[in-house]
Amino acid sequence: MAGPTTAERGERQQPKKSGPPRPPLRRRLPRRRTLVLLAVATVVLGTGLGWLLYGSPWLRTEHVSVSGTRVLTPERVRSTARVPLGSALLSVDTDAIEARLRGELPRIDTVEVSRSWPHGITLKVTERVPVLLIEETGESGVSGKSDEVEKSDQQGTGDGNNNKARKYVEVDKKGVRFATVSRVPDGAPLLEWDVVRGASARRFGTERLTRAAVDVARDLPAGVARDTRAVKVRSYDSVSLELRGGRTVLWGSAEQGRAKARTLTALMKAAPRARHFDVSVPTAPASSGS
Repeated sequence: MAGPTTAERGERQQPKKSGPPRPPLRRRLPRRRTLVLLAVATVVLGTGLGWLLYGSPWLRTEHVSVSGTRVLTPERVRSTARVPLGSALLSVDTDAIEARLRGELPRIDTVEVSRSWPHGITLKVTERVPVLLIEETGESGVSGKSDEVEKSDQQGTGDGNNNKARKYVEVDKKGVRFATVSRVPDGAPLLEWDVVRGASARRFGTERLTRAAVDVARDLPAGVARDTRAVKVRSYDSVSLELRGGRTVLWGSAEQGRAKARTLTALMKAAPRARHFDVSVPTAPASSGS
């Protein structure tokens, strides 16, 4: 039987080409055009978006809304914020506005500055709340100093004509002296000094004793705080309260404030007619004068 011819063997030994055939050059050209068109479209869209946000009249700052004020007026907050009306809303520096408000209005504890699209800036204010008042007497170590003097008297209860010449520094629960007022606001007791000029005063100093009084006022139960007329400091371990109606509370030191507050609330409920309460040792309270 005859074998394969030389031509047939050559065809069998010839290697076959692997992989898909290379596309002709003219098929690659549409892909390049697509990429170029996409790049041009991206540039156009980016330019248009930038103009919309920064250059168009549609997203301009037109108004400023203020919320959360109690003593400060919205007009004062708005004027202090100095929001650049008419500028692009996205270009308004909200951090700078927040810093300006907190720096120039110490009564503000926190403020949230946000954009309200398409035309507004929103200022959400939380004011400091006084827990204690310090009367300015001009005596070294006793008077309080604050960063802000109120332009107008605060609404509250005063002592008539005798109160007009007096000034009071408002102190919040953090011990920040944030405003000076000429009338006593509601719900804030007055700090009264009964410090013996001895070892306690020299050891702790006025500032530390004042801080102890602030801590006591901060920890008072809400009902007791409303009835507290004065916080009296005799020494670091002897702070007392003078309530309306002639009632008194011996609080002791500022330590264990929350436990003392719970004990005082329970003690007043158990002895509603008592005149004097002692919670200096919260595990062994006492009342008298019923």
